[in-house]
Amino acid sequence: MPPDHAQPIPLILSFGSVNIDIVAYSAALARPGETIHAGRTSIGLGGKGANQAAAASRLASSLGLQVALAGRTGTDLFAELARRHLAGFGVDLSALRSDPDHPTGLALIGVDAAGENAITVAGGANMALDATDTDPLVSLLSRTRVLLLQLETPLAVSLEAARLARAAGATVILDPAPAPADGLPDAFWPLIDLVTPNETETESLVGIRPTDRQSAAAAADRLQARGLRRAIVKLGARGVFWRDGAAEGFVEPFSVQAIDSVAAGDCFNGGLAVALARGDTLADAVRFAAACGALATTKSGAAEAAPTLEAVQALLG
Repeated sequence: MPPDHAQPIPLILSFGSVNIDIVAYSAALARPGETIHAGRTSIGLGGKGANQAAAASRLASSLGLQVALAGRTGTDLFAELARRHLAGFGVDLSALRSDPDHPTGLALIGVDAAGENAITVAGGANMALDATDTDPLVSLLSRTRVLLLQLETPLAVSLEAARLARAAGATVILDPAPAPADGLPDAFWPLIDLVTPNETETESLVGIRPTDRQSAAAAADRLQARGLRRAIVKLGARGVFWRDGAAEGFVEPFSVQAIDSVAAGDCFNGGLAVALARGDTLADAVRFAAACGALATTKSGAAEAAPTLEAVQALLG
């Protein structure tokens, strides 16, 4: 039999949190001691690690790329639900461990008629990650082009995942959310290729809250001073600033009918990973990612709001 010369399929690997989101929509948020009625509820996939894996996988399959998720769930009914959702997106779950001692992460979300929300997150298995959770990464990193990290799991474990990915030659993208109160430790910066902060997270990282291209450029200066060659600063509905060495640019916001911005950041990062994994320049990758984030705001929910490649291409024209 002739040897198999098939090349391994390039991989995007998300290492991070997995939650189930339980959302109650009501006219007003409950006050302390008050019981209110919700008009409707929803239950869906959440957690930034899972959301970014789902968003990337929805885009990747027709581009010859695969997406895997590493982390932990419990062994409860919520774990079954999360895994079923992720499998439906085509995400490889071989590195997603089952933890019999901790429950699956859970987010309890209240949303009022004005779109304001109150969220309680029980991290569960997400917060139990330790050094052993990087062991399953070893077999995947040889074909990993991009590693996606977030801050909803213990920082020390993400730091080790970044170290392993860098040693394997992968691009490391960090979504610095939730925003670290004291910034990132110095040891993290040399292991990151890109951070993707929004306005609040940028202020936490470098002390500048960007409101326009000029202030975003100033924030990028400080990010690059930490050792990053490439920098991205997101301005929400005002666009995205990027810099690659000395080159820089600004992606104007796309015109869409936004109804829910919950998934925008995760879909941005998923799209960014896909674009970089297929070889796009940073300028093209940021525009692609911005289109993904914009389209995510046109649908309710988290992972469920992730756009298809066809929808993104149509928006990009």
